[in-house]
Amino acid sequence: MRLLVTGAAGFIGSNFVRYWIERHGDDTVVALDALTYAGNRPNLIDVEDRCSFVHGDIGNLDLMTEVLTEYQIDVIVNFAAESHNSLAILDPARFFRTNVLGTQTLAEAARRHGVSRFHHISTCEVYGDLPLDSAEVFTESTPYRPRTPYNASKAGADHAVRAYAETFGLPATITNCCNNYGPYQFPEKVIPLFTTKALNDQPLPLYASTQNRREWLHVDDHCRAVELVLQHGEVGETYNVGSGVEASIEEIADAVLAATGRPQSLKEIVPDRPGHDRRYLLDSSKIRTELGWEPTVPFAEGLAATVGWYADHRSWWEPLVDRAPVLEGAWVGPSTGGPGSGS
Repeated sequence: MRLLVTGAAGFIGSNFVRYWIERHGDDTVVALDALTYAGNRPNLIDVEDRCSFVHGDIGNLDLMTEVLTEYQIDVIVNFAAESHNSLAILDPARFFRTNVLGTQTLAEAARRHGVSRFHHISTCEVYGDLPLDSAEVFTESTPYRPRTPYNASKAGADHAVRAYAETFGLPATITNCCNNYGPYQFPEKVIPLFTTKALNDQPLPLYASTQNRREWLHVDDHCRAVELVLQHGEVGETYNVGSGVEASIEEIADAVLAATGRPQSLKEIVPDRPGHDRRYLLDSSKIRTELGWEPTVPFAEGLAATVGWYADHRSWWEPLVDRAPVLEGAWVGPSTGGPGSGS
């Protein structure tokens, strides 16, 4: 297989490149990334001699066409996205440019080149949110109801991929995944944010809605799911990828403080961001039943191992902290262009 992985220097993308190379050593892997603030070339340092790296933007049709032709790519896995909800409130245009127009451009290049599979990585957040006291879950047929610019831009990307599949016959698949965690996650997201703050004995900024919950999946389990979809998934299908394990923002903070041996007094309440979703939970029975996938990393063990990874890799994350463009806990208001908080 000749595989192009976009967003390959980001959190999930770099873990996927590493995962794929370790298990499919005879395949050709091309790692492409625009290297925006959250794209970090050192994420690939341990596999850079086993893949080709291209610095580029998926929104550049000429470049994408050139890459697909030069490397004779037959499979694309599209992780490339702006993904930080808080930054999307401050600068929504960059999210629509990358996530919608970028994905459409990549799909166009793929259509012209004639790939055998275009796999698009999406999120549970396109479905909207759920009440905290609800027994509802999101299925693959749940109507889209995005509530934030980030969510809406990912929903638009999904629609673009499906439109190319229906109109042009692009052999596409989509996975909608819950919140990921693990090594190499940029320290603006909640688990590495709390972990790096705790390791530096700094306050952990908890949104005022401390009981809002997310479903959590270790990044390695996500990579296994994508692998199965590429190998056995049906073209034209969407698969939800979820663990079924939920944890609130306060539970995450408590677990990180316990793992780092820091006191509860480090928890600090900050204002909610506008459009703060309450809860996401996916029904992932389709991928479990049809493809035999199931998560293998227990959340408590995975979280402890992740905290330990950050404790052991200060040289990786310390240079990144000042690159985060959002100031935590400094929201001015729902309609302002001022700084905000998010993870």
